[in-house]
Parts: sequence; structure tokens; C-alpha cells
Amino acid sequence: MNRPKVLVTRQIPEAALKLLRQHCEVVVNPYDRGMTREELLEGVRGKDGVLCLLTDIIDDEVYEAAGEQCKIFANYAVGYNNIDVQAATKRRIIITNTPGVLDDATADLAWALLFAVSRRIVEADRYTREGRFQIWGPMLYLGRDITGKTLGIIGAGRIGSNFGRKARGFDMKILYTNTKPNKKFEEETGAMYVDKETLLRESDFISIHLPLLSSTRHYIGEKELDMMKRTAVLINTSRGPVIDEKALVRALKEKKIWGAGLDVFENEPKLEPGLAELDNVVVVPHIGSATIETRTNMGLIAVKNMIQAFSGEIPDHCVNPEVLHLKK
Repeated sequence: MNRPKVLVTRQIPEAALKLLRQHCEVVVNPYDRGMTREELLEGVRGKDGVLCLLTDIIDDEVYEAAGEQCKIFANYAVGYNNIDVQAATKRRIIITNTPGVLDDATADLAWALLFAVSRRIVEADRYTREGRFQIWGPMLYLGRDITGKTLGIIGAGRIGSNFGRKARGFDMKILYTNTKPNKKFEEETGAMYVDKETLLRESDFISIHLPLLSSTRHYIGEKELDMMKRTAVLINTSRGPVIDEKALVRALKEKKIWGAGLDVFENEPKLEPGLAELDNVVVVPHIGSATIETRTNMGLIAVKNMIQAFSGEIPDHCVNPEVLHLKK
């Protein structure tokens, strides 16, 4: 029996590749970069499955290039806004993702950014490395207290709730806004469900944990930034376009808010002009899930999804389950 042929669009942890090779014939992108559009279209040709990344735009042209035998595209991510799920379903192609596994890692990074911005860690590190630290002074790199302050959480799903639970150690008042109240989260943390405007006006720190939808694009813009305290810190580890980056740059330049910490960007990987030059923002290259354990587990989940699909089973993390009731 011929083994399924699979394309992996970029190198992933070896433990996941090892498991995949036990079940499939595997071709891995040999370059330490994303595949070009031409390489992707050629690479998927004749494959039974594709393990893809958020940086890969998977649309009907890709499905057409892959061929009618293609059974699954397994996204190595929780989000799948890079994939045309509707077109995949019409072609009876399974789409899967890797939810749950990166909740802790992403919530941890949001806290790392919150501390880095609030206590001016990057600025102080650079100052010290450049040999400018000569003597301690009472006004040297003053930051903002975190313990006992008000934390605003936008989106109380898995990662937002995880982030909020970690705030208990800092004795913070927690406000949150969500599509609906999350009673379990409230019981665990004492968080209060409020409207968007109340959260923006009253929070000392605001962390965004939203999916990218038409309703969440530019969820934070000029109007929202104007509502925030001048001492507020804004953190985004969700999706770049939920913030109007042009408006954010203006707000940071004009010191309308204290600072921002960003793991994602509106036009990723490009930064909005002027953002990189600002000292009151910390920017990192989409590393929310970038721990050895988490990235390995993401790979193992994506591979397991593929193996289940090829075995005729329902993948654990199928995002278009209606396709399972259709026949090729």
C-alpha cells in the first residue's frame, strides 16, 4: 500500500517530523524561510496532505494545484485566517489546527511584554550594554508599578482566561470584555465583565486576546486610544490587524499612552513606519508560542491530525467538520 505523500512548508521540530515520516512520504521545504507562491504551488502538486503555516496563503488556487486526491491541510497554528476554509470544504478537503497547546506560552509572553514595557527593560538593557551606566540615580529609568493595579483583558477565551489567572499573584483588579460573560473565569479570578469603553478608561494595563474577524479588525483605533489613561500599557499577542497601527504610532509618539508591547503586526512582517524608532514600544517577531515544548507539541498535534485523516478517522481538531459527511 502506498503511503500518503505530504508537503511540510517549513522546517518544524524534529520529533514531529519523525512521527510523520513513520506514516507518510514527507517532503520538507529545504530553505530557512517561507515558500514563495510559486514554490508552494509546485510543492503541493500531487500531495495527499500539506502541513502549512500561518504565513502560507492557502486558497482555491492552491487546492487546484494540489489535485483532487488531496485530503487535508493541517495548519501549524491555532488561527487559520490564512486558509480559505469555505473553498476547502467545497472541495471536500479537511482543515485542521492546533488549539489549546499554546495557551500557557502565549499568555506567558503577554506577561513578559507587560513587564518589559512597564519597567522599561529593553531601554535599560540597551543603556547598560552601551556602557552608559556610571552611577545609580533615583530618576534612572522609572517605570510603572504592576502589583495592585487594574488589568483589562479584551477577549476571555482560552488564552485570555489563562492570562487573567496569572494576574492573581499580583493582586490585580481584573476587568474583561468578551462576546458574552465568562462565569467560570469570573469565579476563578474575581474578574468583572464590563463594556469596552469602561475597560479602556479604567484599566492600567490592557491585553488583547481576540481572533481576527471582520468585527475585530481595528478593534483598537484612534478613538479607543484616546479613551485610555496616559499611563496605560497596551499588549497584543493575538492578531496584528486588531490594532490600527498608524493610530498606535501616533499615540505612542504623542505619549497618549505609556507604551505598548507587540508580538504581532498589522502588515506582518512589516512594521508601520516609525514604530521601530520608538522607545516606548517593545516589538518581538511573533514568538507567542516559541518555546521548545510548545512548538514541538504543535507539530505533534498537526501530524496527529494528518495521520487520523489518512486513517479515515475524524481528526481531533477539524475546523470544517461538515466536510467529513461528504464523500470524495
